[in-house]
Amino acid sequence: MDKEFALEAVPQTNRRGFWKMFILMVGFTFFSASMLSGGELGLGLSMSEFIVIVLIGNLILGLYTSGLAFIASKTGLSTHLLARYAFGEKGSYLVSFLLGATQVGWFGVGIAMFAVPVHKVTGIDMLPLIIVAGMAMTTSAFIGMKALTFLSFIAVPSIAILGSVSVGIAIDDLGGLRELFAYQPDASLGLATALTICIGSFASGGTLTPDFTRFAKTKTIAVVTTLVAFFLGNSLMFLFGAVGAVSTGLGDISEVMFVQGIIVPAVIVLGLNIWTTNDNALYASGLGFSNITKFDKRKVVIFNGIIGTVFAMWLYNNFVGWLTLLGSALPPIGAILLADFFILHKAKYPVFEQMKFKMIRWSAIIAWAGGFAAAEFLPGIPPLNGMIAGALLHTGISFVTVKLMSAKEKINLGKEVS
Repeated sequence: MDKEFALEAVPQTNRRGFWKMFILMVGFTFFSASMLSGGELGLGLSMSEFIVIVLIGNLILGLYTSGLAFIASKTGLSTHLLARYAFGEKGSYLVSFLLGATQVGWFGVGIAMFAVPVHKVTGIDMLPLIIVAGMAMTTSAFIGMKALTFLSFIAVPSIAILGSVSVGIAIDDLGGLRELFAYQPDASLGLATALTICIGSFASGGTLTPDFTRFAKTKTIAVVTTLVAFFLGNSLMFLFGAVGAVSTGLGDISEVMFVQGIIVPAVIVLGLNIWTTNDNALYASGLGFSNITKFDKRKVVIFNGIIGTVFAMWLYNNFVGWLTLLGSALPPIGAILLADFFILHKAKYPVFEQMKFKMIRWSAIIAWAGGFAAAEFLPGIPPLNGMIAGALLHTGISFVTVKLMSAKEKINLGKEVS
């Protein structure tokens, strides 16, 4: 029996309560890129501007991801299985490939992000660092949700405590809270740019929320834990990065800790932070490629872990720009899933096991392409542009399609998701 339910709904007997889901989701949002983005915002905004931007940005992220969490908990389905409703059986393969490939790429980048600074501090050769880190992260992702939850129980309080210590040192070095709030950047970020950095740092990863919240016992647990994790947990990560950056001029929290003289905690924070992020990425990639290949998720996780580990340094040096581009392609997917469920199906999908899915729903494919284009080329906040355009296009095209259907086709619409 597949205890991770890669190709079926999670039954109620395997669902989890509030605290396990809360720790898991906070661990999901404890993301290295959020601290780096926080450092960038901290150096480009006053502290009062920073607080407003981060709260608004993470509220938007929280609403987006908690909507996906609601659907996942109600249906028990992963992002990839939910995509069959909106995109069709074969159309969901596009979603799974984009999400899966992006997560394998970030897994490799994450391993290198751990190995490079640890090598600089300890002098340990890069190769064994990469191999050991890759093996450890792949093993826990292979074990599945139990390992992810256990790791988060260790990582979340450790990162919160050590990050708070770093913030305390930084404030003391600055001369107190008054000096922190008196800081004025040499070159200010525009508010639209700042919101783009905040929302964009996790909009793509947030699209994978259903992969984890499908295990929530109730819809309330799924929504509350997700909203709190993104609104408060992710904001905390931004704060760690920003205060350290203002104090030292460095945007990377691990480098800040090195300067502050807490090298061992820095390695621990960096390792735990990347481990929780990478485990979630590898787990989600396994679900994605399992949807395409129908192979056992655990075997796919091992394969993806090997690929990410072998190419870690190459991905780190060459692939970040491409992964960022892929990041623009992912937020429209989540918005299309939201529109399909809440608007087109009035918050009630037919039972997954009884469905006869259409092979490809072109309304979703076209909407995704339009959302991707909006994120890339329209002025404003790219991830938000992609979400809005994707949702509007999918809804609009679907309504027009139904209007143009014959009576017989409308009858058949009730027999399959078309």
